[in-house]
Order: sequence, then C-alpha cells, then structure tokens
Amino acid sequence: MITPLCSALLLSACGSNEDPAWQAYHQTLESALDAEPIAREAPSNIGAFPDRRERLLDVPEIRESMFNVYALRECDITSLVAARNNQLGRVAPPSQHWLYERELWRRLERCSQSDVVEGLGENDRARLLNLTALKTEQLPAVGFNALFDSEEWEKNFSRASQPLELTALPDMTRELEALGYLESMVLNTYDLEWQADSATLEQHLKALQARPLTAEVLRTLLLGAERLNEANRLLASHLPATQCLPAWQGDWLVNMARAARRWLDQVNALIDAHEVNAPAAVAEYQRQWLSLETASAPWPRFEAALMEHLALRTAYPVCTRNQGVD
Repeated sequence: MITPLCSALLLSACGSNEDPAWQAYHQTLESALDAEPIAREAPSNIGAFPDRRERLLDVPEIRESMFNVYALRECDITSLVAARNNQLGRVAPPSQHWLYERELWRRLERCSQSDVVEGLGENDRARLLNLTALKTEQLPAVGFNALFDSEEWEKNFSRASQPLELTALPDMTRELEALGYLESMVLNTYDLEWQADSATLEQHLKALQARPLTAEVLRTLLLGAERLNEANRLLASHLPATQCLPAWQGDWLVNMARAARRWLDQVNALIDAHEVNAPAAVAEYQRQWLSLETASAPWPRFEAALMEHLALRTAYPVCTRNQGVD
C-alpha cells in the first residue's frame, strides 16, 4: 500500500531507487577496498514536460464555407471536409486530425496538378490554388502538433515513473517500431504516394502509451550517473591503490547504456524530423533532457561518469584467483 507521504510526493517518485544491480556492485567495491558502505543518494527527478500551451505551434484555422468547398467538388474533398466538420470529427484525437489534414492536402495537391483546374472558374481556380498553398505551408506544423498534443506522447515523459530494472530490461521493439513509424509519417509528409493507415497509427500510439519509456530511460541514466559518481569517489579516495579489484563484469550496465542510447537516438530523430521551428519550451526540454551533447543532460552525465569510472578502475590491479575478495 502506498503511504500518504508517497501519495503526496508521487511526482518525486517516492521509493528507494535501490536497484539490486547497483547495490551488489557497490558492495563488491566496498568489500574489495575494505571500505565503509557507500552513502547512496536518490537522484533528482526529470523535469516536467512543457504544458500544452507551451509545446504547440500556432496553426490558424482556414474557414471555407461548404458552398465554396462544393465548388471544388471535382477535387473529391466535400465528403472529407463534411466528416471533419461533424460532431465526431470535431472531437477526434490529434492523430486523426493529422491524418485528415494530410489527406486533404493530398487531394488538393493532386487536383491542382490535374486537368480539373482548367474546368474551374477564375475565382474557384484561385481558391483552389490558394487553399492548396496554405495547406502545404501548414502541414509540417500540423504534424508537429499532432505528436506533441497527443496524450500518448505526453505520458511517455511522465515524472511519475521509476528507473528501469537493470537486470531485467524491457523489450523495446514495439516502442521503437512506433517511433520509427511516426518518423516515417513525418519524413513522408509531402509524398503523394505514401499513405498513412489509421489503424496502424493508433496501434503504434498505444504502444507508446503502455509505459513512460522515455521517462524511465532518463531516470535510469540519472540514477546510473549518481551511482557511478558515488563509486568514483570511493575509488578516488583509495588511491594510490594498495588493493585489487575483481575483474569488471559490467554487461548489465553496457546493455542498459546501449538500450538507452538507441532509445534517445530514435526519440531525437523523430523530433528533429519535423521541419518546423519548435516552440521554445520544447527546444529547451530537448536540450536539457534529451540531448546527447549538452553536458548537463542525463546521457552525457552518465557517459562522463562511466568514462571516469573505467579510468579509475585502471589504477587498480585486477585480483587474481589467489587474491579473492572477502
């Protein structure tokens, strides 16, 4: 049962953050160096995902009367627009709005390149070309908003999360495929031949909603950096070395680092695929938490701590079989 204090501090992820793998590794170092137990601190939580108003781009609504839309009926857009304007269409999730806007653009673009243009009156021809140009200009922003306005994407960055269990990492295949599909949608924004499938899109979004994997990865990296830095202080305090260390057996850490890097690579690739100027709050969040280069971001912090740790270990001889650790 969650205590009242934990309930009140849920966003701080009340818990011990005591992954057994880190406990065991610290105990190995303590035993090898005959040292006092390492004082472990809980790392800070990740930052809050930007509020909805801060993370969306302004896309002015284009209002066309059904009379004007009907005048362009040869472009096969009347039923599409009518469906969008009915009650169900108005409350459709952002992903469906994205599909609608892209399909509307496809039909307008094809129509503007067809013989239909020649059969339109001057005003209708100008209306078609103007509407097509506006939809073409807005489409990247619509795609960006569809992602950042989706509940599935927002929940993937939830602060009410925990680090991954290092000795039982989750299979990220479905989630990585979901990110890849979304990236393909963005990269094919202006491809008339590429058509997104509604059911497939919703399936991938549900995969992202299943668990806050981005948040879990980031918190795992923060925890890893904290535990490595604690171990680094212990190793540094016992130099010059007079004791040996057991051989490095860090497959569990290497596997985590590989999975985290792959995930962050794909998340950043999806965000960067959008050919828009992201809102300042989104750009700052990406720089501060998702960046692979910003020194204060989780990945570079973890990487720096790991490199320092491996360097410190080289100052210690590796224990032989006759130098067992008590």
